[in-house]
Amino acid sequence: MKVHVDLASRDASARRSKALAPTCRGLNYYSLDRSLRDLLPHYMEAPLLAHLAPHLDELGELAGGRLHDLSDQAERHQPVLHPRDGYGRDEEWVEYHPAYREMESIAFGKFGMHAMCNRAGVLGWSSPMPPLAKYVFHYLFAQAEFGLLCPVNLTDSSSELVRRFGTDELRERYLQRMWSQDPATLLKCAQFMTEKAGGSDVGAAELTAVRDGQDWKLWGEKWFCSNVDAELAVLLARPEGAVGGGRGLGLFLMPKILPDGRRNSYRIVRLKDKLGSRTMASGEIVFEGAVAYQLGELDQGLKQMLVMVNSSRVSHLARAAGMMRRCLNEAMVAARHRGAFGRAVIDHPLIRRQLLKLMVPTEQALSALLYSATAPDKVLRLLTPIAKYRACRDNVTVATGAMEARGGNGYIEDFPNARLIRDAHLGLIWEGTSNINALDAVQRAVGKARGHEALRDDLGHHLEDVAGMPGQFRTRLSGALADAIRFAEEVAADPANERFCRMAAGKLYHATTAALLACEGTRIGKDGGDARRLVLSRFVLEHRLADHAPASLQAQRWENEAIDLLLGDAPVSMQQATALVQG
Repeated sequence: MKVHVDLASRDASARRSKALAPTCRGLNYYSLDRSLRDLLPHYMEAPLLAHLAPHLDELGELAGGRLHDLSDQAERHQPVLHPRDGYGRDEEWVEYHPAYREMESIAFGKFGMHAMCNRAGVLGWSSPMPPLAKYVFHYLFAQAEFGLLCPVNLTDSSSELVRRFGTDELRERYLQRMWSQDPATLLKCAQFMTEKAGGSDVGAAELTAVRDGQDWKLWGEKWFCSNVDAELAVLLARPEGAVGGGRGLGLFLMPKILPDGRRNSYRIVRLKDKLGSRTMASGEIVFEGAVAYQLGELDQGLKQMLVMVNSSRVSHLARAAGMMRRCLNEAMVAARHRGAFGRAVIDHPLIRRQLLKLMVPTEQALSALLYSATAPDKVLRLLTPIAKYRACRDNVTVATGAMEARGGNGYIEDFPNARLIRDAHLGLIWEGTSNINALDAVQRAVGKARGHEALRDDLGHHLEDVAGMPGQFRTRLSGALADAIRFAEEVAADPANERFCRMAAGKLYHATTAALLACEGTRIGKDGGDARRLVLSRFVLEHRLADHAPASLQAQRWENEAIDLLLGDAPVSMQQATALVQG
């Protein structure tokens, strides 16, 4: 009887719990990320990297600790809309849990992610930082908290619209406060675009702007407004009497509080009950003559709004890359600490192959992010839609694979996987669905802007300039890139080929990242570092670009050694990587 009692004791239950795999809670996500630390010296100027490294390390520790816990609390205590104040006045306001407010102080206050590329002084740096800096912070932050990065990015990108298209008076009134790190003076911003009639078709917008002296008054509604209670909002509206379609839209800035202290004339009528991104309030707004200020030329609103599309798409790429890294790390921790059939899960050949299928898109996304953050504008015109399209789709697959690697616990809300899956799906919709991004990439960036030529030339220089890459493999990469560009050009040549746009965009992404991985791995390996990215490049060619399976299993024997090296902790030498890509 005593034996049975012992099996039911608290101590026995605690002992059995040790068989459950831990999560990444408590780890430093920056020090854990060898890929990021290996790559940054090749993309960021040495003085800036030396200055930022302690801050990145601090954010990495917060992401695995305090920020992780705050995000979990905010997820469980979602924003609440109060339609009236205690005296029955229509002063609707959104109540946030203190955990969300503390996350805001980390993002906006401590690290100034919304301001670091706009003014000097953030994190003690003497000038505005290059875009790469903020995207690396987005990448780490997203591994703990996804939703808050929407207000961070919108405040940043909206300030650029005010800077470019606002009057001197508007810039003087709002810009410094949009870049403030002090919560008492900071003006967070939103962008309200989506309407019931339009969705992705922004040109179908019906929100009407009526001239009122020097300013405008807005009448109508917006259907999906993220960061719904922001102090400022940038939006598109159709001036009264303007033509239909996108050409008739103007760009406006709308404050929540008018200069005389009155609340502006719009109502938040409902918060969205969302699948993911639950920490951040999204809602619906009705405009009842809200005062707004014109930005730029009235007939250039949509064109002006597109100024921020590249930066927002790269921000989504950063979030997808960061979330995939978190998912891969969770899957690796689970596989290493969980036993099955007499040995660790990670020792089983099938799970090892599945882990590689999570690793490859994760590393592709990191390369795409760092390249996008530093590439010339002509390259970005094509790069951002293909990277946003493919990386956000890969994020869903990787998140699902990481849940499966953990097993049943991955489906339970006590563990991080279910939330990672929910949040991953939003990346497919924000800043354009997969179809919208693929159409933009192929029909516009390739068909009209000739962006594929800029991408081809820039990647060609990368492949030519890196010394030490095996010649036969370099030729193979160049051929894959040429084939992807040829196919995209063929699809773009005839509107009847629209159904192949996603395929063309995907081929461009895979060819691009294969070339980047090979160049990165060669440079790092030639310097005596870890050349694993060169090996990963071959996986992209054969698993993500190949049109058919290999003719025999013998043709994939090289993968056995490659998987062992890539799942191991030891660096992959240049000699080992060269042998594997030539085999």
